[in-house]
Amino acid sequence: MKQLVLKNDYMGKNPIIRIEFPYDFELKEMVKQFPGCNWDTKKKVWWVSYADERITEMIGFFEGKVSLDYRALKKVEIPKIPPGLPHLTASQGIEIGKFEDWMRNKRYSKSTVKTYKDAVRIFLRFLSNKAIEEIENEDLEKFNKEYILAKGYSSSYQNQVVNGIKLFFQNRRGIKFNPEIVYRPKREKLLPNVLSKEEVSKILNAPTNLKHRLMLMFLYACGLRRGELLALKFQHIQRERGLLLVKQAKGKKDRVVTLPAPLILELEKYYKAYKPKEYIFEGQKGGSYSEKSLAEVLKNAVKKAGIKKTVTPHWLRHSYATHLLERGTDLRYIQELLGHKSSKTTEIYTHVSQKSIQQITSPLEDLDL
Repeated sequence: MKQLVLKNDYMGKNPIIRIEFPYDFELKEMVKQFPGCNWDTKKKVWWVSYADERITEMIGFFEGKVSLDYRALKKVEIPKIPPGLPHLTASQGIEIGKFEDWMRNKRYSKSTVKTYKDAVRIFLRFLSNKAIEEIENEDLEKFNKEYILAKGYSSSYQNQVVNGIKLFFQNRRGIKFNPEIVYRPKREKLLPNVLSKEEVSKILNAPTNLKHRLMLMFLYACGLRRGELLALKFQHIQRERGLLLVKQAKGKKDRVVTLPAPLILELEKYYKAYKPKEYIFEGQKGGSYSEKSLAEVLKNAVKKAGIKKTVTPHWLRHSYATHLLERGTDLRYIQELLGHKSSKTTEIYTHVSQKSIQQITSPLEDLDL
C-alpha cells in the first residue's frame, strides 16, 4: 500500500502538517481532495494547517486507500489567541466577562464556556476591535472566509465559533448584527473511529501501572466520555447491583451503566493499592486526574501495543458501542447506556458494525463467472 509521511513544519509563524510522498500522479490527486490541503510552490510540498483533530480526519479520509506514517509528527501547543491581532479594548473585555458570567449562571459546561469565550475574543480581535454596536453580519462572513477557511479549520470548529458568536450577540441590544439570520455550516458526516476487539485488548493490557490500566478499562467497559471518567467517585459505584452511576453527564443528565465483574475485581485491587480520598482517579496533588495526563496514558498504551493509529479516549467509547451492537444488544439500550438524547446519534454505529456489513451479499456472487 502506498504511504504518506506526515511531519511538522511552519508556514510563516503558523504550524502546519507536511504531507510527503514520492511523486505519484494518483496519490497526488488523492491528496488534493483532502479538505484544506494546499501546495507550497517554494517548498514543493503539500500541507494542511496544524490542528489536533486533523490527524483523526486524515486517518478517516485515507483509510483503506493509503497508509499514514505520523511517527515523526509532534504535538504543537497552539496559542489560544493568534498572534498579530490587536488586543481587546477594556470595554470589550468587560462585555466578554459579562458573557462568561451569563453562561456560567446558565450552567453551560466549562469547555463550552471556554470555547465560546475564545471564539468571541478572536472574532473581535480579527475585526480590529470594531465597536460591537457597529458589527454586521457581513463581518462574520468575512471572518469565516479570511480566518476559518483560510486556515483550513474543520467544519466542527467552524460550528463552535458560529455558535459562540451567535450566543454572544443574542445577549446584546441595539446592534446591527442579527444572529437569527446566521446559518451554521453543514456538519461533516464522519463515521466514528472503531477499534477491533483485538486492538482494544492490546491497549488495555499494555500499561503496567494499575491506575493507568484501570482508567482505560473504565473508558471501554462503561462507554464513558473522558470527563465522566475523571468525575467518578466511589459513591457512584453500586457493586451489589453491578452498576455505575454516571452523574451530571453531557446535557446535565444522570444515567446508569453496567459494571462488569472483571472491572470490579480490578477496582478492588486498585483501591487497596492507592486508597484515593475523593475521586476514584486522583492527580498527584489531589483533586481529579487531568485530561492531559489521561491522553498521555492512552498515547503510551497505544504505542506500546504497536498500534499505528491516533487513538483518543472517545475511540474506546465508540468501540464499546459498536461491539455491543455486534453482540446483538438492542440499539435502544445502547442509546441509554451512552446517554444519547436522540436515537439518530446512536444509529451511526450501524454503519461501522461488522455484523451488519458482513450480512450483506454482493451482487457479484449471483453472477455465473
